[in-house]
Amino acid sequence: MPARPNMSGEEGSLTAGTEGTPVADARKSAKSSSAGRSSAGFTEEERSAMKDRAREAKAERSGRQSKADLESDVLAKIAEMKESDRVMAERVHKVIRAAAPDLEPRLWYGMPAYARGGKLVCFFQPAEKFKARYATLGFSDKANLDEGHMWPNAYALTKLTAADEKRIAALVKQAVS
Repeated sequence: MPARPNMSGEEGSLTAGTEGTPVADARKSAKSSSAGRSSAGFTEEERSAMKDRAREAKAERSGRQSKADLESDVLAKIAEMKESDRVMAERVHKVIRAAAPDLEPRLWYGMPAYARGGKLVCFFQPAEKFKARYATLGFSDKANLDEGHMWPNAYALTKLTAADEKRIAALVKQAVS
């Protein structure tokens, strides 16, 4: 087989398993991307989120939680977060509650979320939740953010400025319009 450049631009063979080749690099990538995953294919964080959701669904089915209880659960979950996530989550919570007071705070996969008529509209995903680089403000398909044929439904948050808070308020108002 003639020598061909590998992904790094160096000359090399494409034979399977040869160090530095695209095939070997892909195998390494596949192995490293599965690190921290169980045999079922889920990370510890993902399994924890699924357990949270199962508890939340059970509580919803029981019908015993009042709106005050749901908001209290959200505030308690925010209080448990690491400082950087907690500060942002507290501010996002206040902005959402002010922009759309009819949205009901609730937990969704162990994260602060906001729903209308039992349907999720938006949520705050702390960076720590899935060991991500940034926190996320996400919107469900129930959010009225449609704009043409393509629009964002999640926003990365690294810190919040007053301008960011205004933008979040406007997005939430649009989402529930």
